[in-house]
Amino acid sequence: MSTRALDGLKIIDLTRVLGGPYCTMILADHGADVIKIEPPQGDEVRDWGPPFLTRDNGTRDASYYLGANRNKRAMSLDLAHPAGRAVLLRLLETADALVENFKPGSLEKWGIGYDTLSARFPRLIHCRISGFGADGPLGGLPGYDAVVQAMTGLMTINGDPAHGPVRMGTPIVDLGTGLYAALGIMMAIHERRTSGRGQFIDMTLHDTALALLHPAGANYLLAGKRPAATGNAHPNIAPYETFPTATCDIFIAGGNDGQFRKLCAILARPDIAANPAFATNSDRLANRPALKAALTAALAGHDGAALAITLIEAGVPAGAVQPVDVALNSAHAHHRAMIAELDGIKTLGTPIKFSRTPGGPRTAPPAFAQHQSEILTEHGFTAADITALEQDQIIRPRRR
Repeated sequence: MSTRALDGLKIIDLTRVLGGPYCTMILADHGADVIKIEPPQGDEVRDWGPPFLTRDNGTRDASYYLGANRNKRAMSLDLAHPAGRAVLLRLLETADALVENFKPGSLEKWGIGYDTLSARFPRLIHCRISGFGADGPLGGLPGYDAVVQAMTGLMTINGDPAHGPVRMGTPIVDLGTGLYAALGIMMAIHERRTSGRGQFIDMTLHDTALALLHPAGANYLLAGKRPAATGNAHPNIAPYETFPTATCDIFIAGGNDGQFRKLCAILARPDIAANPAFATNSDRLANRPALKAALTAALAGHDGAALAITLIEAGVPAGAVQPVDVALNSAHAHHRAMIAELDGIKTLGTPIKFSRTPGGPRTAPPAFAQHQSEILTEHGFTAADITALEQDQIIRPRRR
């Protein structure tokens, strides 16, 4: 196994569902030893299917779980029991970071909140992911991706204006929070090299959703005008949307005047570019309906997929609108190692490509408690200790 960028880091992962597991998977992809600790009932997304993978032991896991938990080791632990918390503290003795998404106040109730942990483990980085944080008008309330999309305006700038607000098809708030959390953990690890101290990272779905409001947020903050959904069209650029062709829809992103003129030349319609109503991006935005009608007519007879390649090769950003299966099976996706197979389980690859320390999928998403004895033995627990913990149901070999 080649060296990976985060080799030597140890992450204790108490998270479930998506934002936290996605964060720790990013770290695990690049060498961090991520120990996924699940409650007795397991991570609930193991049940979020179909589709399901049935394992050799007869248990099954949903694709939702498989897609966010590769490269990790797994064990179970009942933190509601004092003996379970004692096991966690043993694991934290050699950990770099703890990532959790319990409701704010839960760990404090159990006597293992940040104040307690930081006093015992001053180098520990503690990242909490929650819906809204611990304080403020919404402090302590639970957060869910789609609900936060609704509350923060993301839904109102998505979809067709004729059909009202639409949830984004990918859980962008959860995924974005996971990405920001991974970045925050690495920032804290870098700062610790100077200070020698860990710190608390307070990540919320709410804050992430607002941070993702670009350019809608920037437009509102400058102009004071409420942003609205524009369908596939961009609020600041034209042409920048889908157009029909003879064979399929294509997306054309004419981001500047030069690209727009080149587009018109390739379509053999220089007259469109010469029209004073379309001279600049501001003009094209002001006259968007007329521009779309002119370009739609010019595109009507073309093979969309072939034209999109011609355009992008000529420097005009364009792409055929493709379904997920076509995109995942494309030659370029495979060339970029964005699909991998681990013990018969297909998974997405990592988009982070290092020249010397390559990361990416290497071990399949673990079954429930798959590495339990291995992890506990590494941390000084004897076979008798492990048996006793199992008898007391502090740990479990199967989900409750």
